[in-house]
Amino acid sequence: MVHIDGKWFKDEQGRVVMLRGVNLGGSSKVPARPDGATHIREGFFDHRQVSFVGRPFPLDEADEHFRRLRSWGYNSLRFVVTWEAIEHMGPGAYDDEYLEYVRAVVKRAGEHGFLVIIDPHQDVWSRFSGGDGAPGWTFEAAGMDLTRFQETGAAIVHALSGGDYPRMIWFTNGYRLASATLFTLFFGGETYAPEARIEGVSVQQYLQSHYIEALMQVAERLKDFDCVLGYGGMNEPSPGWIGWPDLGAHHGMGRMGPSPTPYQSMLLGSGIPQEVEVWAIRWYGLRVTGRKVLNPTGATAWLPGRGCIWRRHGVWDVSQAGTPTLLQRDYFARLEGRAVDFNEDFLKPFLARFIQAMRSVDTDAILFVEGDPTGVPPTWRPGDPAGIVNATHWYDDWTLVSKRFIPWFTVDTSRGGKMILGRRNVRENFKKRVEAIHAHSVTRMGGVPTVIGECGIPFDLDEKRAYRSGNFYRQVQALDASLGAIEENLLNVMVWNYTADNTNAHGDQWNEEDFSIFSRDQQKDPQDIHSGGRALEAAVRPYPLRVAGEPLRLRFDPFSGRFEFEFRSDPRGHAPTEIFVPRLQYPRGIRVWVSSGRYEMDEGVQVVRFWPNLGGGVQRIQIERSG
Repeated sequence: MVHIDGKWFKDEQGRVVMLRGVNLGGSSKVPARPDGATHIREGFFDHRQVSFVGRPFPLDEADEHFRRLRSWGYNSLRFVVTWEAIEHMGPGAYDDEYLEYVRAVVKRAGEHGFLVIIDPHQDVWSRFSGGDGAPGWTFEAAGMDLTRFQETGAAIVHALSGGDYPRMIWFTNGYRLASATLFTLFFGGETYAPEARIEGVSVQQYLQSHYIEALMQVAERLKDFDCVLGYGGMNEPSPGWIGWPDLGAHHGMGRMGPSPTPYQSMLLGSGIPQEVEVWAIRWYGLRVTGRKVLNPTGATAWLPGRGCIWRRHGVWDVSQAGTPTLLQRDYFARLEGRAVDFNEDFLKPFLARFIQAMRSVDTDAILFVEGDPTGVPPTWRPGDPAGIVNATHWYDDWTLVSKRFIPWFTVDTSRGGKMILGRRNVRENFKKRVEAIHAHSVTRMGGVPTVIGECGIPFDLDEKRAYRSGNFYRQVQALDASLGAIEENLLNVMVWNYTADNTNAHGDQWNEEDFSIFSRDQQKDPQDIHSGGRALEAAVRPYPLRVAGEPLRLRFDPFSGRFEFEFRSDPRGHAPTEIFVPRLQYPRGIRVWVSSGRYEMDEGVQVVRFWPNLGGGVQRIQIERSG
C-alpha cells in the first residue's frame, strides 16, 4: 500500500513513490446521454434526465486507454466525477448505474497498475452557471431560475451563446450572480443568509450535506480497492463573494467581456437593467474597452415568489422613489467585527467535516486539499486531521488565457501582472511559482506531500495552427516549460488532461477548452498505441518511479534527451531505484552512467533499475540517447 511519510509517498519497501499522472478526463464534466458537450443547446435544461455513464469513456474502451497511458509512463489518475453525475435526479436520488460504472472503471484502472485519486470536480458551481459540478436542482432549492441566467447576466453559458463564445470567458462566472450566490450559500449561508432554510435546515447545511453524502456514495463503492489513494475535498473551491471588500467595485482578476460588479449582478438578477464595463486582455493587462447594457428586457433570475436572497438580507434595497441602493458594501467582508478569512473561517471547517465523513466509510483515505482557484489551501495545525496532501493547481496564466506560448515572455499574476522577459527568466519564474506551492506545504501545512493536481496547456494555441500543419513544436515547448518547473521542485503532478473523445473542433467538449494530450483527430494509425498523442516529446518523460532514498535533483531536456537524477540512497535498502525510460524518447536505445553499483534495463516495462553500492550517500544516474 502506498502511504504518506512526511513530505513523500512511500511503498511497502520504504521507497519514495513519485506520482506522474493525468486527469481523466475533460469531458467527464458533462453528461454522456444525451450528449452534454457544452456547445449543444438541445435538451440543455432537462437536467434531471441525464446520464454520465460512459464518462470518461465506454467501459469497453477502458483497456485501450489504460494501456496507452501506461505505455506513456503514467502511474496515477485523478479521476473526475461530479456531484451532478451522482445526484442529478433530485435531492437524495442517486444514480446507481453511474456509481456501478465508476466502480467498474476504477477496478479496471487498478488492474492496469494505476493509483487513483477521486476528484469531485466543479468549475464555477454548475453547468447551468457556465461550468460544471453541482446538479441543476441546487439552484431551484435556492430559489433561482436557471433558465434565465444567460439573459440576466447571472452567467455566461456556452450552450446559450451561439457561435459567440470568447475563449476562457467561463471563469468570470465565478463572480456573477448564479455561481457566486450558490458558493456563498454553500460555505457561508449560516453567516450571510441566516433566514434561508430548506426542509428545516440552513441552506448551508442542506447543500453541504447533500454534497458530502453524494461523495460518500462513491466511497462506499470503492472502499475495498487498494488502488484508490483517496479523495479530493472539492476541485478549486470558490469563495463566491465571501471576502469581497466592496460589492460596488471590481476586485481580483475575474473580468473579461461585459463585467458587472457584484451589486450590479444582484440588480440584473432582479430585472433591473445595468450598463456595465466591458473588459479585455491586452499585452499590458486587463483594460476597460467599452460599456454595454445587460438585461434590457428586465428578466429575473429568481423563481416566482422568491426574489433576491441578498435583498431579503438587507444587502441592497429599492427606495420608495424606486431607486436601488447598495446598503452594505462590505457585507461579505466582515465576520464578527473583523476581516473575514475564507480559508480559515469557511473552507477549513467544511474540509474537516468532509474528511470525517469520508473516513467514516474509508478509514485509510488520503484527502487531497485545494484552496480557491487563485490561492492555496488553508493552514493545517497540530490536531487537525492527518493524512492530507496539498493538491494546489498550477498553470502559466498567460498561456492559459491568451492561448499563446512565447518562450521569452509571460505575465506573473502572483505579482500583480508583472511582465517576465527572457527565456531563462521565464523558466526561472515558473520554477519559483511552483516552489511557492511546495513552500506552503512545508511551512503552513506541516510538511505534507505536494501533488500539483492540475498542470497543462491549451493545445489549440495560435488559432489551432498545429491542427492544420501537424507541427506541435510550440506545444512541446509550452508543456515542457511547465512540467520542467514541477520536476525541478521534485513534486508529483497530474497533467490536465486525457479526454478520450477530444476533437479539434470542440476540444474537451467543455467550454471550448482543449487540453487533452490525446485526440482521435490526431490518430492516424489506430494500431499504433502512440498515435493520437499530442506533444508526446514533452508529455512522455523519463522520471523516477520509486526511489530507494531521498530525491535531491531531477532534470530532463526533451530536446537533447538528457536525463539527470540525484538522490541520497538508503544505506539499509536492498530494493532498487526504478526509473521510467520511455522508448518514445530513446528509440535507438540508451547510454547510462551511474555513480556506483549496477543497473539493468527492463525493456518490457521501460524501466531502468539501479542498485547503488550499499553505504548511503548521494547517488547519481544520467541517461542519454544512444546513436
